[in-house]
Amino acid sequence: MTENYRKFVVLLIDKVVNAELIIQKILGGITIFDALSIYKISNFLYRYDIPFIPRILTLLNLVIFNAYIPYSAKIGTNCVVGYGGLSIVIHPRSQIGEHVVISQCVTIGGRSKIKSVPIIGNNVLIGAGAKILGNVSVGDNCVIGANAVVITDVPNNCVVAGIPGKIIKSQININDYI
Repeated sequence: MTENYRKFVVLLIDKVVNAELIIQKILGGITIFDALSIYKISNFLYRYDIPFIPRILTLLNLVIFNAYIPYSAKIGTNCVVGYGGLSIVIHPRSQIGEHVVISQCVTIGGRSKIKSVPIIGNNVLIGAGAKILGNVSVGDNCVIGANAVVITDVPNNCVVAGIPGKIIKSQININDYI
């Protein structure tokens, strides 16, 4: 049984990589194979109540990119993940807005004994290694610095850095950072 499963996973990975190469040729070398691409496929299948395959794709994401981006998470359009999405962890109930840039090794998740999970606004830049934990709301047009640990709400147009995360600048123009 496990041998058949291994063969299936290897075949699935081979098909995905071949599809990526074909798409790259069509689009002129643009790479679109990353953890977020696999998430989008799994989320699409999940929304149309197709069983089992979204879970396999989430596990595939875990194997290839060491990223846990569950199919049930709500991620807006035009989001980007750094380095293909390496080591990103997103809670299944998290909500992420549009035009969000998530760098590698970012955790967006819960905290012990707190049921609520983060809500990320639009046009947010999340630096490498940042942790956004618990019942946190990050406003629009914010920058979360590398390795920051955000455990309190962040208003719109702010830069947050440090452990724990503190607002170090407000009333920013997000275009200065992207």
